[in-house]
Amino acid sequence: MTQAQLSITASLKALHNLPIDPELALIFPGQGAQKAGMGSRAAKASTIAKSAFETADDVLRARLSRLCFEGPEEELTRTANAQPAILTTSLAILAAALESGVLNNRPAFLAGHSLGEYTALVAAGSLPFSDALWLVRERGRLMDEAGTENPGTMAAIVGLSEDVVSEVCQLSGAEQCNFNARTQTVIGGKAEVVQIACRLAKERGGRGLPMNVSGAFHTSLMKSATHTFEAVLDGVVPEETVVPVVGNVTANPLESPAEIVSELRRQMAMPVLWYQSLRFMIDAGVRTFVDVGPGQTLVSMLKRDHPELTLISLDQPSVPAGASHV
Repeated sequence: MTQAQLSITASLKALHNLPIDPELALIFPGQGAQKAGMGSRAAKASTIAKSAFETADDVLRARLSRLCFEGPEEELTRTANAQPAILTTSLAILAAALESGVLNNRPAFLAGHSLGEYTALVAAGSLPFSDALWLVRERGRLMDEAGTENPGTMAAIVGLSEDVVSEVCQLSGAEQCNFNARTQTVIGGKAEVVQIACRLAKERGGRGLPMNVSGAFHTSLMKSATHTFEAVLDGVVPEETVVPVVGNVTANPLESPAEIVSELRRQMAMPVLWYQSLRFMIDAGVRTFVDVGPGQTLVSMLKRDHPELTLISLDQPSVPAGASHV
């Protein structure tokens, strides 16, 4: 293990030894959060954050750090690149927050949106960072291939309840992919059925917003990727989580290594129960959610439904005052 790998591993173990805040949860973004320049501020401010990028470059034998810091955007957005890039940036931002003392409590829960679930499992002590890098690169590559073999697309349906979106999907043949918020559900499928679903959503008072994606992720069109990924997972033996991770497929904590493997096997072709996961944590007493990764998408979505919560993004030039006691 290199010195960079030892540094980032020690940083994450330090998180586990902090005093527990039962009202705190850390959440990690998924694909779509990528942007050129991400992570550069953390790497300049924190030697351990810099170690995260050095580790990624070494494990993947690629200049992932340069792609994150400089782009180009088109190359960074490719699924096979975006996934390890977001994983690395999120962990670098976490390491910088720990090193600076901005984050000085252990969360009651961790959760990640789609790809972000892998970041959560690394932070929870279940997956080594190097294994997660290898897994998400393969995951991204296989999702790209599945998108080519079984072309599809996605759209965000906003302004409609889950029940109404379910009706729209039944009528159109589209599938629900991501339950992001109370009135935001992402759907996917063949382009023609997604187009029909958007029209039906508009007729019911909602909006269908097409997404620029390379496939219908988290739908049955990803089953070929899921089958191939099972062989990749055969070489991975996760540890029990030190901090509970709320899973995408079940919206409940993943309680054993076997359950974690089952989750990762199924996740690509199953809907992301994100809003349900957030509700689980809120019902368990969480009142502060910290978005750890590039962008602020996760806390922005949560704010619309739960303005009473304390919502913090660590990806800001200056961390808000509310984060000083996180």
